[in-house]
Amino acid sequence: MISSHPRHALMAPLLVAVVASRPVAAHVDYVTEGGGSGPSVADFLVTVLSDPLNLALLAAGSAGVAVATFGWLRYGDHLMDVTVTRRTLRSYQPYLGWLLRLAVGLPLMGAGFGGYFFSPVVSVEARLVQVTLAFLLLFGLGTRLAALAGILTYLSGLTTHFPTLLLSSEYLAGFFGILVVGPGQPSADLLLRRLILTDGTIMSRFRDVTTVSDLLSRLGIEKSAAPLLIRVFLGLNFAYLGVTEKWLDPGRALQVVEKYDLTAVAPISPEMWVFGAGLGELARGPLILSGPFTRRAAGAGCLYRRPGGRRRRDARGADGVWRAVGGRLAGRDGVDAVRGAGRKATRRRGRRRAVDGLRDRDGHPRRRRRRATDRG
Repeated sequence: MISSHPRHALMAPLLVAVVASRPVAAHVDYVTEGGGSGPSVADFLVTVLSDPLNLALLAAGSAGVAVATFGWLRYGDHLMDVTVTRRTLRSYQPYLGWLLRLAVGLPLMGAGFGGYFFSPVVSVEARLVQVTLAFLLLFGLGTRLAALAGILTYLSGLTTHFPTLLLSSEYLAGFFGILVVGPGQPSADLLLRRLILTDGTIMSRFRDVTTVSDLLSRLGIEKSAAPLLIRVFLGLNFAYLGVTEKWLDPGRALQVVEKYDLTAVAPISPEMWVFGAGLGELARGPLILSGPFTRRAAGAGCLYRRPGGRRRRDARGADGVWRAVGGRLAGRDGVDAVRGAGRKATRRRGRRRAVDGLRDRDGHPRRRRRRATDRG
């Protein structure tokens, strides 16, 4: 269940606001033209790793990450800003389901009207199915059934468009999250639920009808399982994208750098831009998947996305707007920021030992243990 503990920080609305203000850049298919040629994978890697400046930047970046990690372990929980932020955003937890519905429903609506099947590289006409599911999710009507239908629809498409459809596997993270968390508020399902539970209403006659939530409870699946499901699919998706879309297809990714003149933002080579983007996604994937620093990895991912986005064969600008507003990756990141790593996360004992070791060395008393779900 969603905990009301004061230290459960609800970062999702803030993260979605950051991402919605710019085009989504986690993928390349949305903004570049099809065709064209580029360097081979070997030539691309040789170009990047043979430049002393690029090696220096990679070394400096690694050192910066190490220093930031050490600083957070040592001083992060003592910052009053962190405490106040957690306490303030904690009140938004009832909107977790709504956040997921927006993160999935809006881009799914865009996919339906855009004439593609989840991913723009899969031209399958499923407009009616996707628009209907998107409407149900956005309105919060039959939410869990719509999420289950979305899972089955995606998996059926994956059987005939494998591995291409894996480019949009973050949809599974959203669908499973909605299935477990539920509609949240505001939603039509919540209104119907209150009518059913109120004595004297016409809807109260349906009180004994078994719902998807009842079935999940009987199976022992609780809301606390949502972070694990989202971490698995979102982590795998980021790692897959970092390798396949950036490193294994550098030509298309270089188009993004040229299209948005990213070398003017940071004066490094286009190849280094692409390599760094792939490295960032590849690093975030295992972090989210395994659970260490889940909230920080999720927040960094939202801030990490720069102008660009997935390659789109017809490069229609309107589709980029759908993706930016929908922020489907940002929504899943937001849930990770809200709930932390959740179950089965590797960070718990390792991080506890690291913090206690630092305090023992400096002669400071160890902190009182908190619940594992409070440490993201």
